[in-house]
Order: sequence, then structure tokens, then C-alpha cells
Amino acid sequence: MEHDGSSMERAFEAEPLPTLSETITVRSMAVSLVLGTTVSFVAMKLNLTSGFLPSLSIPAALLGFFLARVWIRVIDIFGVSHLPFTRQENTVIQTCVVACSGITYSGGFGTYILGMSGKFASGHVGSDEKNIEEPKIGRLIAFLFLTNFAGLFMIVPLRKVMIIRHRLSYPSGTATAHLINSFHTPHGAKQVRQQVLTLFKSLGGTVLWPLFQWFFAGGKDCGFQVFPTFGITAYRRGFYFDFSTTNVGVGMICPTMITVSMLAGSVLSWGILWPCIETKEGQWYPKNLDANSLSGIMGYKVFIGVSMILADSLFTFLTALVRTVYLLRKRQSRVKTATLAAPPPFQCLSVTERTIQSFDDRRRAQVFLRDRIPGKVAVVAYAALAAVSTAAVPLLYPQLRHHHIALAYLVAPVFAFCNAYGVGVTDMNLSTTYGKIAMLVVSSWVGIEGGGVVAGLVACGIIVAAVSGASDFMQDFKTGYLTLTSPRAMLVGQVVGTALGCVVNPVIFWVFYKVYNMGVLDVADAPYAKVYRGIVMLSVGRHGLPEHSILLCKLFFALALALSAVREAAERRQWRALPYIPSTVGVAVAFFVPPKMPVGMAVGSIALYLWKHADRASERMLSPAVASGLICGDGIGSLMPSMLTFFKAQPPICIKFLSFYENTKLDAFLATHPTS
Repeated sequence: MEHDGSSMERAFEAEPLPTLSETITVRSMAVSLVLGTTVSFVAMKLNLTSGFLPSLSIPAALLGFFLARVWIRVIDIFGVSHLPFTRQENTVIQTCVVACSGITYSGGFGTYILGMSGKFASGHVGSDEKNIEEPKIGRLIAFLFLTNFAGLFMIVPLRKVMIIRHRLSYPSGTATAHLINSFHTPHGAKQVRQQVLTLFKSLGGTVLWPLFQWFFAGGKDCGFQVFPTFGITAYRRGFYFDFSTTNVGVGMICPTMITVSMLAGSVLSWGILWPCIETKEGQWYPKNLDANSLSGIMGYKVFIGVSMILADSLFTFLTALVRTVYLLRKRQSRVKTATLAAPPPFQCLSVTERTIQSFDDRRRAQVFLRDRIPGKVAVVAYAALAAVSTAAVPLLYPQLRHHHIALAYLVAPVFAFCNAYGVGVTDMNLSTTYGKIAMLVVSSWVGIEGGGVVAGLVACGIIVAAVSGASDFMQDFKTGYLTLTSPRAMLVGQVVGTALGCVVNPVIFWVFYKVYNMGVLDVADAPYAKVYRGIVMLSVGRHGLPEHSILLCKLFFALALALSAVREAAERRQWRALPYIPSTVGVAVAFFVPPKMPVGMAVGSIALYLWKHADRASERMLSPAVASGLICGDGIGSLMPSMLTFFKAQPPICIKFLSFYENTKLDAFLATHPTS
């Protein structure tokens, strides 16, 4: 924009910057509470069913703008005076909502929390008392409060280095900032009204769909969710469309290659590999084992997929480390050269910041550096929080000792810096990769006799909470930098959102845990819980694994490593074949989730493709709103069947689909048993 002679900050130059009390208002906190709870509910459902959580920053900014405007309209009717709604307040709302809902992911509700439970441990090694910890709401809230604040203060001293000195892009934070800036211009306000209207149309048309489906699910394998779209044989292998609008919405948001990769992985695993291994029952593994036993077919499903994810994580970690070191050295040399050559545009900036030339950058740097957060205060706060966590976490999980936690908090700042820098360059959050490293080290250190399964999973949670929180906060700092929002206001919004998430998310998880009785759900639920427990089991030994499982793990590890390397080379050299090389993680995830999920995502991708060819401009502006409405509508709508189930209501009708042969047999049976 600035190369064309235009400037975003010139448009807002006449507006005074709001103070901290004008940014952190009752209105912003109330809107954040409502939105944070709602978005967390939707994120929790996604996390527990598919393990996939799309970025929620743009829907949070959009809905925050809309609800704040509704608040203003209502109090205007009663003649109550109010402060103007600014982009800075909009940014704080978005920060608070994302911080709250982000704990759904970093809190491990669909990963290590469920991975500790007996559901994923029954029938094989590691199912003793020391290696199982069932979720308890009080313990979850305490653990989240102990682990989710340290990362915020850990990254504060680096905000100037990341945002000003190295000028990292942070794509998601930048996109959110541009969206908020556009909302608060006259043209943007008109556009956002259209987007919000589209979102609510999509949400309104979706929210009643789960209730409609519930009426026809009165029995086992009843309802539209078991519709054999591609025939009975394909249905028995999991290939069918289950009418989940969540999967359709996810397919509209995520890249098409991810959907294609998951479909390819489903065909490879559920269509070819698992049926072949099932023919070896009684030879490679005993017959009549429990469906969840890692000594049977589940052992192949879990460990082959885990080996692929570990291969991709290892490759991504090494390439990100090499890239980070290279870019750091390159940027340092550029900064030194520019420091010697550039004149100082603003006297209030240090020598390093005086390399910034444009009006927008100078204005943003001036505001960003004005409200300083002392580095010493942040370091002391991190040390104090780490000390409290080191002392208290072993009281919640005795399998983990004080020195294990102290070591985690010593290495966390290094991981956080590497991850925050990588997110700034690639927008790729690798916090779970660092968590897996901690999991492997601690679980093998403690050993299965000392409760190494739980110890490894808890150590993973500590690292993920610290590293992910730090990276998300740096994304929000970038948004605040581009919207002229005070860093102190951002810190307050982040702390409030994190505190809210530490209470709201365990409550929502507990509702799902009790209503859906996750101990008896199909093994397809919470797929990443199986992944995390499987990684720990690999680190503590091979006890009880089925025959040839380790050989297959090594084979698929090598294949995944090769696929990741080929894709990286294709991206670097811009090969024409790049769009046709599948994603390693997409293929690996399909080994755990049933094929119905990628089938639903494919429906969303096809709908988006047709829309793009029919009206590209409309698709670009409104498709995120439609997708968000589909996801949020299904998430909110599922609350009604959940409450009906909670009060033990039974669906009145059963719709069931049978093959012609089964239907003939059923008709013959019913003919001999006439009913009135």
C-alpha cells in the first residue's frame, strides 16, 4: 500500500490514541467473556472429535466488532453515554478471545489429558494405577493456572527484537490487524456488516441441524450420520458422508492439499493397509482382543501413524532450526549495515529502530515502544511463576518430580524463542513438537515402573503451554503493533483471556466428558489422545506390541521422512509438481481419524471450488464467514442434543440403512412376527 503512495496510519492520524482505561473497558471485557466462552465451546468440540483446530483470530475479530456495535446500539436506545469503539478496543477483544479459546488446544484436552485416562490404557501394558490419571475438573483448573501464565512473561523481553529489530511478518497476526483496521474505516464497516450477515445466515441455518439429526438417531447405527453414501461396503470401512457441517466448514478453511492428503491417507490405511492386517488375525496378533488393545490391530493403527508424525516433526524441527539460525545471522548483518547508513527519522527510537523509514512504521514503532513493559519485571515474574509451578505440579501429578519440572522451565525459553521466531517467518506453530521431545525424554527418564506414561504427558503439557502461549502472544503483539494498541493493554487482555480460559475450558470439557461418556465412545474420538499415549509407550518399551509392528513403523518412518524431504525440496526449488505432493501430516492424521472426516472436508473443498469459479470476488470476501458459521453453528447446535442426552431423553425415531440382502431377511423375519 505504501509503495502506491497510500498509508493506513494517515487515515487514522486525526484520531487520538485511547488510554489504557479507554481500551480495557467494561464493554470489551463483557464481549470477551461471551465470545470467549462461545468460541471455546466450538473449539473444544473440534478438538475432541477431529483434533483439527483452525485459526479463530479472524472470526474473533469479526464477532467482537459486531457484538460491540450491538452493545452500543442498545445503550444508545436508553440514552446512556459511552466511549467510542476503537480499533484498539477491538484488538484487545480479539486478543482476549483467542487467549481463552487457545487453551482448548494448548491445555491438551484432546491430547495428553485424555491420553492419561484409562480409556486409552485398558488391556495392555501401562494400564496400572501409576500410569493412569482420570480427568478431574479441580485438578485441571489448578494445572492450567500453574502452567499457562509463564509463557506470557517469558516472551515479553523479546517483543522489541522480534517486532521492531527483525520485523518478522507473523502472517496470522498481520492478517488480523489488517482486518481490524479495515473494519474501522467507512468502507470496512459496510463490508463487515455484509460478512457478519452472511456468518449469521450460515450459523442460523446450521445450528438446528444437530437437533434435527437427533430425532432420527433412536438406536445403534441409526440416523443420517450413518448414511452409506458410497455403498454398504465402503460404509463398513468408514467411507461415507456423515452430514457434519463442521467437517464441511473445516474443508472450506484448510488448504485443499491437506484435504487431498487426508483422503489419500484414508485410502492407504482404512482402505488397504488395515484390511490386509486384519487378515493376519491369529498369526500376527491374538484373536478376540479388546478393540482398544495395543496388542491387536490398534497397535498397528497407533504406532504406524505415530512414526509418521514423529518423522515429520523431526524433519520440520531440524529444518526450522537451520532456517532460524540462517535468518538470524542474515538479519543481524543487514541491521548492522542499515544502522551505519540510515538517518534517524525519530529521535525517541534507539539506533536499531532508526532504520525504519515509512511513516506507518515510524508511527507504529513510536507507540509500540512508548508503553514499555520492563524486562526485569517480566523475568522476575517468569521465575516466580516457574518456581510456584515446580513446587505445586508434583502435588497434582506425583509421577513427576520437582527436578523434572525445573528442567522443563529452564529449556522452555530456548524452545519459545525458536518457536516464536519460526511462527514469525512461516506461521507454523511447532509447540507440540517441542512437547513431544519433552515427553520422550521425561517418560524414558522416569520409566514405566515409576509412572513414566503420566510423567511424560504432564511434561509435554508444561512445555506446550509455555511455548504455545509465548508464540500466540507474539502474534497478538504484531496485531497490536499494526493497530497502534498499547503493549500494556495487550498484556492485560492476554492475562484476562488466559485466566478466563483456565476456568471456562475445563468446565466445557467436563460437560463433554460427562454427557458423551467418553469411556464408551468409538475409538475414533479424540484421535490425538491415542497418538500421544502411543509416543510415550514407544519411549518406555515395546512390551506387548503385535508382531511386525516395529518393522512397519520403521518403514513408514522412512517413507514419511522421504516425503517431507521431497516436499521441502519442491518448495525451495519451486517445482511444478509441488501442488501434487501430499502433506506428510495430512496423510498421517488419516491413520487415526475415520474416513468420514476427510470425506466431509472434501465436500467443503468442492463447494469452495465451485463458488470460486462462479464468483471469485464474493468467494474471497464471504467464504471465511460461511465456513465459520458452519463450524460455530454445528458446535453450538450440538449443545441441544447434549442436554437432551444429559437429561436421559431418548430419540423417538430410528432411521437405518440396510443392504438389499439384509432388508430381504428383515422383511421375512417381520412377516413371521406381525405387529399391530
